[in-house]
Amino acid sequence: MLAYSTIGTNDMPRARKFYEALFEELGAKSMFEMPDGGFVTYGVDPQKPMFAIAKPYNGDDAAPGNGNMIAIAAKDPAQVKALYDKAISLGATCEGEAGPRMDGAMSCGYVRDLDGNKLNFFCMGS
Repeated sequence: MLAYSTIGTNDMPRARKFYEALFEELGAKSMFEMPDGGFVTYGVDPQKPMFAIAKPYNGDDAAPGNGNMIAIAAKDPAQVKALYDKAISLGATCEGEAGPRMDGAMSCGYVRDLDGNKLNFFCMGS
C-alpha cells in the first residue's frame, strides 16, 4: 500500500550522512534523488516501500509533527537493537530503548533523528 514516506530536514548533507550510515544496517541505499538534491529516497528495491528525506518544497523550515512517527521494519529483535544503537551512535536521541513491547508481541526501539523526527525500529515478536 505505501510507496514511500517522507520526513523533512533543515540540513540535507547532515541528514544524508545520518541516513546513509543508518540504512547500511538494512542493506538500503539511495534509490533516486531530485536534480537539486532536495529530495532523496532510500530503499532496497524501487518496487518496495521507500523512505525519503526532503527540504520542504514551500521553503519553510522543516519541523517534526506531533504524533507523527515512521516505523522501519527490522528482521528480528537483534536488528531492532542494532538499528537503535546505530542511530544513537550517529547522534539520534532516545525516545524508548530497544526491547520487547506489549508482552513480547513486538520489539521496538524509538529515536528522534537529527531534525527531531521520530523513528521506530520494529519487528513482530521478541
